[in-house]
Amino acid sequence: MSPIVEVTEVYKRFGTVSVLEGVSFQVRPGSVVAIIGRSGSGKSTALRCINRLETIDAGQIRVCGHDVTSPKLDVNRLHRDVGIVFQSYNLFPHLTAEENVLLAPRLVLKLPRSEQRELAAHVLAQVDLADKAQAYPSQLSGGQQQRVAIARSLAMKPSLMLFDEITSALDPELTGEVLKVIEGLAQGGMSMILVTHEMAFARKVADHVIYMHRGKVWEEGPAEMLAAPRTQELAQFLGTELRPAKAAAVVHQPAVVHQP
Repeated sequence: MSPIVEVTEVYKRFGTVSVLEGVSFQVRPGSVVAIIGRSGSGKSTALRCINRLETIDAGQIRVCGHDVTSPKLDVNRLHRDVGIVFQSYNLFPHLTAEENVLLAPRLVLKLPRSEQRELAAHVLAQVDLADKAQAYPSQLSGGQQQRVAIARSLAMKPSLMLFDEITSALDPELTGEVLKVIEGLAQGGMSMILVTHEMAFARKVADHVIYMHRGKVWEEGPAEMLAAPRTQELAQFLGTELRPAKAAAVVHQPAVVHQP
């Protein structure tokens, strides 16, 4: 089965600062990929480049059949196929949960009125908020607002969902509510890429984990790699001790990165 995402030798700079340095990875349909790493490692920038919220300086990105790097890219079509949810909810405070969810489908998909409320009910039920359709954001907890934001993206019927640190502003209880929704989407076969600092969640849900360091894919593999890191950098990030026997199995770590 062809990858739903192909990122190949991608470079990105902001002024004189190099953020991505030859990043390459693939995502298979129906899989869940977790991208982890310290702040400034390039993980969120990589996510934004996939959805063309940032342009790249070199390399190629193909997503859901779209050549993201092509000047002929239909960005609106890409954004229909690829949903993205951020740390901030960005809900319209004067609209109910249902109205926030339906705003884009009504304008973009041109759904008949008879189908709109049915769609809203379906996606709100997916995020366990069927009873909050008529509530305004101010009447919802942070976790509930984030779940409405997820439902809003799901309403566009995307083929791929991107999540950028969506629980970082939530307390542990509310984080659990949101992660339960993500786990349900994973069980339903939704293709997803998650930038996350929730290591326990990455171990539980992700099929594949990518550790980014200094703008590179430093180490990647199945979630089990978090229990047995192969590079000193990942071991330090996880707060674990790297066994000497593992040190020789370094991957995605060209010698040049060790130069001061």
